[in-house]
Amino acid sequence: MDLVIAGGTVATAGGAIVTDIGVADGRIVQLGGQMSAANTIDADGLYVLPGGVDPHVHLSPPVTGPGEHSWTDDFEIGSRAALAGGVTTLGNMSFSRQGEQMIEGLERDLADADANCIADYFQHPVLLTPDEEGIEQIATLNAMGHPSIKIFLSFRRFDRNVDGFLTAMRKAAEVGSVMLIHCEDAAAMGCCGQMLDEAGRTAHRHYPESRPVEAERIATERAVGYCEITGAPSYIVHLSSEAALQACRNARARDLPLYVETRPIYLHLEKSRFDEPDGAKYAGAPPLRDDSDRDALWAGIADGTVSTVATDHAPWTLEQKTDPSLTAANLRQGMAELETIMPMLWSLGVAPGRMSLNRFVEVTSTNPAKLFGMYPQKGCIAPGSDADLVVWDPNETRTIDGSTMHSAAGYSPYDGWDVTGWPRLTLSRGDIVAEGSKVVGQPGRGQLVPRRPFERP
Repeated sequence: MDLVIAGGTVATAGGAIVTDIGVADGRIVQLGGQMSAANTIDADGLYVLPGGVDPHVHLSPPVTGPGEHSWTDDFEIGSRAALAGGVTTLGNMSFSRQGEQMIEGLERDLADADANCIADYFQHPVLLTPDEEGIEQIATLNAMGHPSIKIFLSFRRFDRNVDGFLTAMRKAAEVGSVMLIHCEDAAAMGCCGQMLDEAGRTAHRHYPESRPVEAERIATERAVGYCEITGAPSYIVHLSSEAALQACRNARARDLPLYVETRPIYLHLEKSRFDEPDGAKYAGAPPLRDDSDRDALWAGIADGTVSTVATDHAPWTLEQKTDPSLTAANLRQGMAELETIMPMLWSLGVAPGRMSLNRFVEVTSTNPAKLFGMYPQKGCIAPGSDADLVVWDPNETRTIDGSTMHSAAGYSPYDGWDVTGWPRLTLSRGDIVAEGSKVVGQPGRGQLVPRRPFERP
């Protein structure tokens, strides 16, 4: 064997046991029993977790025109942040440009990731125009090992092309591709933004009013209906509210193939943050909600309605976020969370008993690996699985300071928070790629993860 991780509490979605892990050629080859290797990691008193799988990040820009802005992190920067926080596999949203089809944008992003990503990765092509060629590419992409497509109900073009998007969902159901769906109603948000402008309520504190719960609930109910009609496996991204969650709970009670993702910000923050002088830095889509919504999402994690916690990592600098020329209806959305997603969820979820250790592993690793066709290669600690492992110190406490972290944003929405529970070591395919917050893996070592068509978990 190349490596033995000895004496740690090995945690999976199904349980936890103190045992040793043997690694050879980048894969786990033995759990427990006698083993020896040239290198041994002493994990006594620590946990050994499967590496995090974040299925929702933005590390390639959707636009590149002159004078246009985009988020700060790319594949190299974002994967550094991920590995420092225990995330070893990244699912990037791949946008085509004007006049392109999905495969053209995908090929560009695959080349970019292949050259620069340190962590392993996969791509979700974004379907912007459901014309005949775009719909046919769903099957082609599936056959190429990319069985997931993202669509946006929040874009005006959705309602202009709703027939085509439903045809696309039918094609996804036919070939076994997952539809990732951004659920905010474009018309409702347009109306709210116009009313705010007319009333002169343009300050950033009015941002939640520009994208209200009603817009999310309406779109989520539509997505549920489309899932039921077409049979397409549907994955609701970054769900933020109790009302939208209830629509999904009802769908799951009818045994629809519908799955829910939420973001850390909706578990840890609420909308009074927008009253702060620099409150624009908390803007995401959807916005932060009420305490009752936050409590409902924690309950959804506990009862299984929420399948995954993912970052939607798309950070901007503080200067970009707080640009005074922006109004409540057009704040820049997104922030850096890859380095903090697992520590925050541990510190505020596992440590106080709000969620179990096994549920932590499920929502951060096992469930996304299953839903997106990578399990048991990813999301699992078992013989034959990739040796993507995090040696986790449950007692280490750090004060978050975004200016010293890996994202180019230069700040964190949790600056000043004391967080307990951090990676001691992060391994990707048996290689130590991060020692605490120091990333030692090199750009270009990340690999595209082969994926299978959707199989219901």
